[in-house]
Parts: sequence; structure tokens; C-alpha cells
Amino acid sequence: QVQPVESGGGSVQPGGSLTLACQLSAAAYRGKCVAWFRQTDGTEREAVASIYTAGGQARYADSVKGRFFMSGDSVQSSVTLIMNNLKPEDTAVYYCAASPRPCWNFERWSARLYEYWGQGTQVTVSS
Repeated sequence: QVQPVESGGGSVQPGGSLTLACQLSAAAYRGKCVAWFRQTDGTEREAVASIYTAGGQARYADSVKGRFFMSGDSVQSSVTLIMNNLKPEDTAVYYCAASPRPCWNFERWSARLYEYWGQGTQVTVSS
């Protein structure tokens, strides 16, 4: 199985927290870039966080910096996105994506890099 599988979406009030998980195959995880994207109706997919699974720190979009935290587990071949202090503008379908090869930092934010996409999980932030 190459396609990532997300879990953990749902509905939460503003200021709340959610944790998303993404399970990948060992081959899809090892030595690749893995990212979380989000998308709302009529917009392009926006990268919010990414890691290079062979090392280095996670990087974040300015819109989520300080609120979202991404980590990887090389034993489980999985990634997690902890989302704190959620805002209504965080409402979107969130996708986990993996690159087919190691990547440069400048490539991480482009959806074109990523070949393997999960089915998406809905996150709704509303009072």
C-alpha cells in the first residue's frame, strides 16, 4: 500500500485542539518529504506543515506557526499533526501527502512534489 491513510478529523470549537494521524507504508515514509495540506471549496491545496523523514525539523506555514506541530515516527512509518488553538479559518479538508523521492526545502510547499495522497479528513472549527 502506497496511499497514505489519514484519521482524526472532526468538529471542534474555536480555541480547541485536534490531532490528525497519517499512516504510510515503510517505503513511502523512509527518506521522503511528508506534508499536511488543506483545502477548502474553490481554493488550491495549501501546505501547512512538512517534514523530511530522514532528519531535520518540521516546517510550518506562517498561518499555523506556533499552533500546529508535526512529528514523524520512523518505527510506525506514521506522521502526526497536533493542532492547537484552532480558528474558524482552519476549517478545511486536510490531506497527508508523501513525495516519491527526497526533496529540497524549497520544494516542500508545492503540491506538485507529492505523488501519494490520502483521501482527506474534514476539520471543522465552529462555535
